[in-house]
Amino acid sequence: MSAAQDALARVALNQVVEPGRFRLLDRVSARGAVDVRDELLAMSGESADHQLVAQRLRAVDPAAVLERAHRMGLRWVVPGDPEWPSGLDDLEHVEPLHDRSGVPLGLWVKGPLRLDALARSVAVVGSRSSTAYGTHVAREIACEVVDKGWGVVSGAAFGIDQAAHRGALAGEGPTVAVLACGADRIYPKDHETLFRLLAQQGAIVSEAAPGWAPMRVRFLARNRLIAALTRGTVVVEAAARSGALTTSTWADRLSRPVMGVPGAVTNPLAQGVHQLLRRGGSLVTSGAEVLEHLGAAGEHVTTEQRGPDRPRDLLSPVDRQVLEAVPLSRPASLESVARLAALETGVVKGALESLAGQGMVVHTARGWRQGAASSDRPLPFLDSRG
Repeated sequence: MSAAQDALARVALNQVVEPGRFRLLDRVSARGAVDVRDELLAMSGESADHQLVAQRLRAVDPAAVLERAHRMGLRWVVPGDPEWPSGLDDLEHVEPLHDRSGVPLGLWVKGPLRLDALARSVAVVGSRSSTAYGTHVAREIACEVVDKGWGVVSGAAFGIDQAAHRGALAGEGPTVAVLACGADRIYPKDHETLFRLLAQQGAIVSEAAPGWAPMRVRFLARNRLIAALTRGTVVVEAAARSGALTTSTWADRLSRPVMGVPGAVTNPLAQGVHQLLRRGGSLVTSGAEVLEHLGAAGEHVTTEQRGPDRPRDLLSPVDRQVLEAVPLSRPASLESVARLAALETGVVKGALESLAGQGMVVHTARGWRQGAASSDRPLPFLDSRG
C-alpha cells in the first residue's frame, strides 16, 4: 500500500465517519485505512447500518474531495506526512471519553503554519462568556508564551479562545484554531476577521470533513485534539460544567500538564478552574509560570513574586528586634526597650543609635520612640540615577 493510497482511503473514511469514533480509528491505526475501508465495503449486506456506510463510501470520490479542498485552500495532512504532529499519536492508547478517542484519520488544514511547528505549544482554553479579567489574562499569557518561541492552540470560540488567539497574533507568534466543524467554515460567524488573520498567519485545523457543521459531539472530539497537539493545557475561566474542562481532562489522560488561572471565589466562571486546581492542577498567573511547567528543566525559571521592599526589610535582625520593642508614640527608657527586646542594654544602645541615624527612632527627654522612617510603607522607586 502506497502513501497516496492510504491518504485517499483516509479521505473516503473521513467523509462518512464522525470524528473521534475510537473503535474505527483503533482499527485504522492497527491495520491501515485501506484494509478498513475495504472491510466496510465488504460488510455492506450485514446490517442496515453497514449498508448505509457502504453506500456512502461507494459514493465518495476521494480524489475529487481533495481537489475541491485544494480550491478552498485546504490541505489534507495524515499520519506519516512530514507535517504530521507526533503528539496526536499519543491518542492511540488513551481511554475514550464520551465515546470519543483515537488518532484522527487526518486533519484538514488551512493557513501557512505547519503543524509540526506545534512541538512547543500550549493550549489556552476557557469560557465563552469570559469576564474582562479572564480575557485580559488569556491574552497576556498567549502574548508572553509566543514571545518565548512557543505556539498557542485554542478553539476560536467567543471569550477565552479568541482572546488567546488575538494575544498570540499581537505577539506575532504561531497560533492554531482547532474547529468542531469543517475547516472551510467560519464558526462563530462574528469571528470572520479573526479567521482571516488565522488563515493568513497561523492555521485553521479540523478533523471534520469540509462543509460539516458544528455539533456537540464534534466539540467533544475536537477537544482531545487541542490537548494532544500541545505540551500542556491552561484553563483561564470555566464554570463547573464548562466544556473547556473536557480539554483539561484529555490533557490529564495524555499525561500532559494541566494548569488553571485562579479567579474570585464569588465568580461562577472560576468554580471549574478551582475544582481543577483542587484535583491537582497547577496554579499559574502568567505566561512565565506556564512555561516554567512546560519547558525543559531550568529553561524557564521564574522568581517568586514578593511585595516591594520596606525600610525594615533592610535592617539587621538585631536592629529589627530592637525597633519592634520601641513604642510608636509614648517614649520608653533604654532599660525598658532592652527588657522588652530581651537583649543586653549595651547591644540595645548601639542598635538605637544606629536606628536614630536612619530616622527610625527618636530620642527625647522622656526616652525612645519610633520615628517617621519606621513606617511600613514601601520604599520609593529608585530609577537608574539612584
